[in-house]
Amino acid sequence: MSKIISLTNQKGGVGKTTSSVNLAVSFAVSEVKTLLIDLDPQSNATTGIEELIDEPKGSIYDAIIRGSATKDVITKTQLDCLDIITSTSDLVGAEVELVSIMAREHQLEKVLKSIKKKYNYILIDCPPSLGLLTLNALTCSDSVIIPIQCEYYALEGLGQLLNTIRLVQKNLNPNLEIEGVLLTMYDGRLNLSKQVAEEVRSFFEDKIFQTVIHRNVRLSEAPSFGKPALLYDANSTGAQNYMALVGEMLSDDN
Repeated sequence: MSKIISLTNQKGGVGKTTSSVNLAVSFAVSEVKTLLIDLDPQSNATTGIEELIDEPKGSIYDAIIRGSATKDVITKTQLDCLDIITSTSDLVGAEVELVSIMAREHQLEKVLKSIKKKYNYILIDCPPSLGLLTLNALTCSDSVIIPIQCEYYALEGLGQLLNTIRLVQKNLNPNLEIEGVLLTMYDGRLNLSKQVAEEVRSFFEDKIFQTVIHRNVRLSEAPSFGKPALLYDANSTGAQNYMALVGEMLSDDN
């Protein structure tokens, strides 16, 4: 089985990159062959595991815009089951450059076609916008994970995101599904977190993951050391949450 999953929410600060990185690493330590693609010009997924990378071979910009062969931009990590296609600041201009390219929404799909079967999961960390890069990700994905933070305005802008997903399903990728909605930054001590969780559950019903990502200091600290939470502090709540999420996803896919 090979599955491409985009993690997307045009709202920033919802735990999208944290989830992309920690999910990818949790799959890898579970011996599930995984490719992480950093499609965000801010390159946070790349820096989030930079301690696991010796020397990046190329970037997603090289593949999408410069036409580099996909195998030439895949970088190995210190984990046997995890590879990454990194991002650089070059990607900032990609939205503009894609406009003039024929079949512009399908460029990432072309990039992944030759290597898709090598991996069980390909996870794409999308930029916090609904531009051409995110459209490319949704067009080539089997499903999408939507991280939502348990804070004020959690559902703000979600209508726009869901409308974009519907348009992609109608015009570009009829097979695209919502893998699940992931509640992040949950603090069980706060009534607000519980209220937001209830609101999101009533809105999305059966599309919510049972696993919730709790607000966790170790999870926030880990990227500054270039490590995922699991390798920074395996016993931390955040690391355990993502391992539980992987278990839930694997059981659903079997």
